[in-house]
Parts: sequence; C-alpha cells; structure tokens
Amino acid sequence: MVDRANGAPRPADIRNVVLVGGSGSGKTTLVDAMALAAGAVNRVGRVEDGTSLSDYDEIEQRRHRSVQLSVVPVRWGGVKVNLIDTPGYADFVGELRAGLRAADAALFVMSAADGVEGVGGVSRALWEECASVGMPRAIVLTHLDTARAGFEEMTQTCQALLGGDSAENVLPLHLPVYGPAAADGHRPATGLTELLEQRVADYSTGERRWVPGSPDNEALIEQARDRLIEGIIAESEDETLMDRYLAGEAIELSTLVTDLERAVVRGSFHPVLFAAPAAGDGHQGLGTVELLDLVTAGFPTPIEHAVSAVHTSDGSEPVTLRCDPDAELAAEVIRTSADPYVGRISLVRVFSGTLHADDTVHIRGHGRDADHAAEDRIGGVTAPFGKEQRPLDEAVAGDIACVSKLGHAETGDTLSGTASPLLIEPWRMPDPLLPTAVRAHSKADEDKLSQSLARLVAEDPALRVENNDRTGQLVLWSLGEAQRDVALERLRSRYGVSVDIEDYRVALRETFADRSTGRGRHVKQSGGHGQYAVCDIEVEPAAEGSGIEFVDKVVGGTVPRQFIGSVEKGVRAQAARGVTTGYPLVDVRVTLVEGKAHSVDSSDAAFQTAGALALRDAADRSGTDLLEPIARVAVRVPDEHLGAALSDLSVRRARILGTEPAEAGRTSIRAEVPEAELAHYAVDLRSLTHGVAQFTREYLRHDRVPTALAGRFRNGSASTTS
Repeated sequence: MVDRANGAPRPADIRNVVLVGGSGSGKTTLVDAMALAAGAVNRVGRVEDGTSLSDYDEIEQRRHRSVQLSVVPVRWGGVKVNLIDTPGYADFVGELRAGLRAADAALFVMSAADGVEGVGGVSRALWEECASVGMPRAIVLTHLDTARAGFEEMTQTCQALLGGDSAENVLPLHLPVYGPAAADGHRPATGLTELLEQRVADYSTGERRWVPGSPDNEALIEQARDRLIEGIIAESEDETLMDRYLAGEAIELSTLVTDLERAVVRGSFHPVLFAAPAAGDGHQGLGTVELLDLVTAGFPTPIEHAVSAVHTSDGSEPVTLRCDPDAELAAEVIRTSADPYVGRISLVRVFSGTLHADDTVHIRGHGRDADHAAEDRIGGVTAPFGKEQRPLDEAVAGDIACVSKLGHAETGDTLSGTASPLLIEPWRMPDPLLPTAVRAHSKADEDKLSQSLARLVAEDPALRVENNDRTGQLVLWSLGEAQRDVALERLRSRYGVSVDIEDYRVALRETFADRSTGRGRHVKQSGGHGQYAVCDIEVEPAAEGSGIEFVDKVVGGTVPRQFIGSVEKGVRAQAARGVTTGYPLVDVRVTLVEGKAHSVDSSDAAFQTAGALALRDAADRSGTDLLEPIARVAVRVPDEHLGAALSDLSVRRARILGTEPAEAGRTSIRAEVPEAELAHYAVDLRSLTHGVAQFTREYLRHDRVPTALAGRFRNGSASTTS
C-alpha cells in the first residue's frame, strides 16, 4: 500500500502543476501561499532569507533567486497536488523545460509590478514554451498591491500577448474587490467576486468568508460575466449551447462549470486569476483557495497526459505508456542533485507502473557524447518537501518522487524494469552558447576538476564541457552568465574545486597567400657522428580544407629515398606548430624539389629538422595570412527587434545571407559571423531583445582575417574575456 500521508492512492487523485513566469513574478511566494492555504505549512517563508519551501539552496539564498526546479506537494479536497516551482531567469530554461515534462498543466505567473511594458517579450516566450508541449495553462496575476498596473489593464495585456487570434480564450474567472484607499491613494484588493457563481469572497480577516456583494460595480460584473459565459460556450462541445444562450435561455451553472473544466483540460481556454500572499502567519492568501479549486477540478490528471516510449531490447515501434500502477515501470529523471549526506538524489516522474524502494531498475538515456545504459538498485523513495525528504513505500504512476543512490542516472534518463527496458525521448534542451575558458587553480583542484565537471553536467544537461584540442583550453559552455556563475559556485562549494577564468581563444590558423620557396640546412659537426641534411621546397596555396599536401619531385637522388618521408614528417610537424604566429598551418602544397645528403652524417632526424627549417624559411620570405573560424548563424528575433539585431550583426563583421518570416511576429536571420565576434553574443542578444531572441551556431569554415585586424590577432588580443 502507498503511504497515504505523502503519496497518492491512485493516479486520478494526483495533479502535477508547474509554475512558470519571469524572474521576480512571485512564483515561489505563490507556492508558499498555496501550501499555507492547503494546511501544509503554518507560515509563508521568505525568498531572501531562504525560509521559503522552494528556495532553500544556499546559492538561492545568496542570490535571492530560484536557480533550480523544486517540488512542493500539498493536499486539497482529497487530491495530491505537486507544485513544481521553476526558475524564471532565462539562463535556467533547462530547469523550466524539465518542469514542463514533469507536469500535466501550468500556472503562468505574471507580476503586475512589472507593468504592461515589462511583461511583453519574456511572457510571450515562456507562453510559447508551454504551448510547444501542449500544456493546459491558467494565468495568475500577482503583486496587485502595487500601483503601477491594475487587474483590468493586466488582463488586457494577457489577452493581447497570449490570446493569439482571439482574446476570448483568455478571460478572468474573478474580479477583485478593493478596500479603502491607502495614504498614497492606492486601493488594495481585499476580496474577489466569483463571476460564474455570482458571490463575493472577503479575505480581509485572513480567512475566506462569503459576504454580500456591493451594487456599485454590478454593471461591470455583469459585463465580465456575460463575456466569460460566451467564452466558455464558444469552447463547448455542445454546438447548440450558443444558440440557446443567444436566444435568452439561462444556462445551468453546472453545465458552464463542466464545459469550463473541459476547455481548460484541452488547453483551448486559459482562465485568468489573481493571488496575493497572506498578511500574517496562518492566514489564507487572497485567491489561493480559488486557485487550488481550479487546479484540482479544472486541470488534467496524469491519466490524460500521454507519453510515448520505445522498447530498447527489441527496437520495436513506440508505445503509448498507460498511467496505470499495475503496468510495466516507466519513469524519467527530471533533475539530479547531490546531497552531502545521502549522495546523488534523482527527482523522478513516474509515467507508468510503480516504483518501490530497493527496486533494481534499468537506466537508459541519451548522453551528450553517446547513449548509455546500466542497471542499478535504488535506495529509498521519498516525497520532496522543501529541505525535507519524507519517506514513501512506493511512488505510483502519475506521481513525482525522489530516489537515492542511482549512481549511473543522469537528468533525462529513463528508469524501467530490467525485463523490459524502455526509453522515453528526452525533452528538447537549448544549446549552451556562452563559452567560458577555465583552468584549475591548483594541482589539488586539477586532480578533481574533470570528475567534478562531469557531475555538474550530469545534473544540468544545459551545461557542456569541451576539451578544445585546437586551443588546448578547457571550456565550460552555458546558457548565460548567471548559469555559469552558479555552476562555478557549486563546483567550489559542493566539490571543493576552485578554478580560474581565462581569456577564451578561438582556433586561428595560418596559410600561405602566395607561392614561396624555402631551404632547410641542418649541418653540425661535433665530433663522432655528425648531422647533415639539406632540402629545398616550394610552397603554394592549396584548396580550402586540403590541410597539408606533400609532393615529391626530387630527381637524380639528391635526397635519398629513405629520407623523403623524413622531410615530410618534419614539414607536417612544423605546420602543426605554426610557422610565424604559433597557429597551425593549413591548406598549402609543399613540394620537395631537391636537396643534399651525406653518406655517413645524414639521418632521419636530420632531414626532419631540415624539412621544418625549410618551411619556416619559406614563411619568412613570403609571410602568411591568418585564418579565423566562421560560423553559420541563425537568429530568430521578434519583428520589433529586427533592425537592432541586424545592426548588431553588422558591427560583428557578419555577412547577412537573408531574412525570412518565422512564426507569427518573428523573423529568422541567416548570417555568417566570425567566431571571435560570438563569444558574448548569447548575453548581448538577450540584452538587446529583452530575452526573447534565440540563435544557433555551427562551424562553417575558416576565412582570412581582414588586414586591418591581422595585427590585433597576431598580438594575441583576439581572445575574448569569458
């Protein structure tokens, strides 16, 4: 049997709800307020001092910001509600997408404190994240106690930004009731009017109580109610309902509520609500009860969330998993964290079957480098609740739980039964495009650095570690500076590894611009066996991508056959080291035309040295050109920022290939950009477009560095500070 104190008896009694929204919108405070209203806690915590249920990590306490996904389960009306709090800052979109995979519906939290001007781009981008996975959504307005924007104004903003072609699918379920004006003239909300039920809830005492409505706003309420009813009927499966309503027939409340709940579950109707934290400990926050009612009655159960998997043992066609505790096990690791006492903890969403303590499970996943598979025995099964881990006997299909001691499991991996291994396709992760070159601070740090970075990447797939063999640097790729700083802070505090940040270098190369000749003469006599080798070469530019071509045109045996390969080996070794700047030499044809040898003193080593000297001599005579890497870049930008994005790319020496319409309101820019100009582009583009533009990059080729910039590159200042 399931531990009913923390688990759930059946999937129909579970709701998995993710809270998404911009940074500072009040998601974490709302989670605490809902937990308080549900009786799970007796006070609302504070984000800034780390007493909130979600932001308890020491890094979150220092930064006053959520940086990781967290789960807070509460119970309401016999239903277990897993509230999934996600970071709002763009650097942690990987955590957001993990929350979307774990959830069956979303509460989209928008702060009125940001005003109409401050919610546009970021809100729309997050809304599209939810829409891309077909997530049913409701909108919660917070911070209505600020004077910058009112409920009506913010509702209109939601309709304009998020309603798509029709604003009639984004409508409020309640209207705020305002109290007496404060000293600054602002009237705080003290209650709400339920439009469908036509009743007023007063929260001024800290508890919800029903009070008579005021006749002052009857016309406004009636207008809002009519619009809500029309919006619900428009989404109804009963095609006769609208005709009956327009004919003046009164539609039963139960019919409207049922149709509303069905439309929300389908994701075709998005109710607007509002909430505010309680004024004191033990008090119910404004709108939190109504929010919990909507979640339990109007949001889908896990049974209605279909997920596909494939049998990895026989490679069969995808199968739709049944949210049935008695079916075969299929679960997915949503996030991974490390506990100093317990070890690795995996947060898991169970899609099918039942997960028991001490089960042996098959682990399968898509790593960044290669697919991996293993079998492991899990430790305990627990329910997360802030800092606490509450023991469970088992986690049934549809629930979210933590399991310990899965040493081989990474974020995104599938857990299944050993007899029938399964694989769930992981959620789409953004490419980390901000490079940071790091090096170990000390020898002790160097010994632990590689393993510690691997653990960080296993926890957060939005990070990537690269050993760049072309520059010799260890590079940490992240989505932005905030994610990078958190990763380095965790590296230091959790694993005891300190690193220094160094300039990130692009992989420059050099080549010959013109034909040249060179002589390599290596003659030494120091008693005993001497060294004697002379070779003459011709060097000319070759086709792009050809590397180093070596041609033998020696006639008359001036260079003995056994030493031709020695000359080639010396030329290639010198080309790899570079000839004038220290960057590798590429795309040249080297022709050995003649040379001299000694019957006693010539050797393989002597001709290798002569070949290297000849190449350097040819470079000294004609000079070389620097080549820089060029990336193919695609930027997807809102139309209102198109001009600024194009101007910025021009400053970065981009070659614009064209623009074309993307989805509604966006344009895709295709360009070729030097990689040296892209080191900070992830941060700069976000700043330029208020966090709503995206871009991809891939290596294309190497091109010659413009003459005006060649001096800067040769002096080593082409690197960029990470």
